[in-house]
Amino acid sequence: MKSSGLIAGVAALAVGLGVLAAGLWLAGYDAASALAALWRGAFGSWYAFTSATLVRAVPLIIIGLGIAVAFRANALNIGAEGQFYAGAMAATWAGLHLAGTAPAIAIPAVWLAAATAGALWVLLPAWLRLRFGVLEVISTLLLNFVAESLVSWMVQGPLQEAKRIYPQSDPIAEAARLPLLPGTRLHLGAVVGLVLAVAVWYVFRRTVWGFELLATGTGPRAARVSGRIDIGRVTAFALLWSGAIAGLAGGIEVGGVSYALFQNLSPGYGFTGIAVALLARLRPLAIVATGVLFGALEAGAGAMQRDAGIPAVAVYVVEGVIILVVLLADAMARRARTAMVLPDAEVEPA
Repeated sequence: MKSSGLIAGVAALAVGLGVLAAGLWLAGYDAASALAALWRGAFGSWYAFTSATLVRAVPLIIIGLGIAVAFRANALNIGAEGQFYAGAMAATWAGLHLAGTAPAIAIPAVWLAAATAGALWVLLPAWLRLRFGVLEVISTLLLNFVAESLVSWMVQGPLQEAKRIYPQSDPIAEAARLPLLPGTRLHLGAVVGLVLAVAVWYVFRRTVWGFELLATGTGPRAARVSGRIDIGRVTAFALLWSGAIAGLAGGIEVGGVSYALFQNLSPGYGFTGIAVALLARLRPLAIVATGVLFGALEAGAGAMQRDAGIPAVAVYVVEGVIILVVLLADAMARRARTAMVLPDAEVEPA
């Protein structure tokens, strides 16, 4: 099962890069030079790998883990982008008020504020799902636009920098900033992502709640009737934890990369995180690998634009094709399993 998933992932990447190369060739670009620039930008040196690829991978890994928690319970949280921004706003506010405190206090305080804000941001969709049956796909998606507008207002209002010139906040306190790997831009958030991946894996594989998530996601009726599982409670908590983890990603981005809040802080991390989780089949440890893959694509896109003059958005072709190929492979696998089961199911007793 795992080997087939790996094969599908590798095939999806190969097809995506092939489609990108073909499109560039048809558009008149040197496809070989473009792909070489993509590689150099992502893996061409230790600095490129740590300071570009891994830095971009950190928020994708953390958001992907949050998405996996929700999707495992069939709670389709499409609002990680908004939850990321909610966490970033809370982290900025906390970071601005922690000057003079020790890093051992300031950094966890920023993370706690960010995670709490992310959970609160998804609280309304969770309540609407429980109380009125409103699909969280709609409510979480719409809240993304609210979060983006709120950030715009915050950096031109309550959180705008002291001189009131630029639409951004003042830098957060030094104590609230994450330590960096010497000689790179890679910060402590990378360790957080790895620890969180192991923690989520343990929850999925070794805890009762992890089983309840799986049962709720795969067979809610059976889980409710046979397993006596409170489906509403499990779904709500899955959404809340998913939002908290996405909010934490926003806090880590502020504390480790930007040190301030501004518009367009996220280049779409919340949406790309969904692709990261889906490509990994919601497996926490695999999300680390797929997060690095998508981080490499985004890091390489910048180099491709600088060195080959190709718009960085071209890399979205690769990301889109990867997801389409993986979803197609899943659909074909399900159809094959159904074809194997149905003949036996259709046999009538003598």
